[in-house]
Amino acid sequence: MVARAAFFDPTGDRYGIPTYPWRCAPDGYATRRGLRALGLRPGGQPVAAQVMRGRHRRGPLVAYLYRVDLAVPVRPMTSRKWGALALAMLARRTCPRCRITYSYCIPTSLGTCVPCAYPDPHGPEGSN
Repeated sequence: MVARAAFFDPTGDRYGIPTYPWRCAPDGYATRRGLRALGLRPGGQPVAAQVMRGRHRRGPLVAYLYRVDLAVPVRPMTSRKWGALALAMLARRTCPRCRITYSYCIPTSLGTCVPCAYPDPHGPEGSN
């Protein structure tokens, strides 16, 4: 319980903004991801509070919280945004070397598709 007590600062005296232990934030606050799950976005409001969790031999893990009552609805996707997203995903699935479009995204660690990155040395011309 000592770790939880170290991060309990609802007045903001120690950390500058109200701080709560991990998973102990009061109702009415949500992270960006939590707001998105509700179909909302912060809408320019400042960070209202934070939750913190201690980590062994490293600094604490921090998540910023926003007030749900001040959040605004997310902007809807337009047809142009859907088109741009589709083109971006097509580019991620197309190998830049052989120009084949795959059903999966090309690994960024390879930069090309797997057959281009690791050509088969025992292919048709090397199987004598």
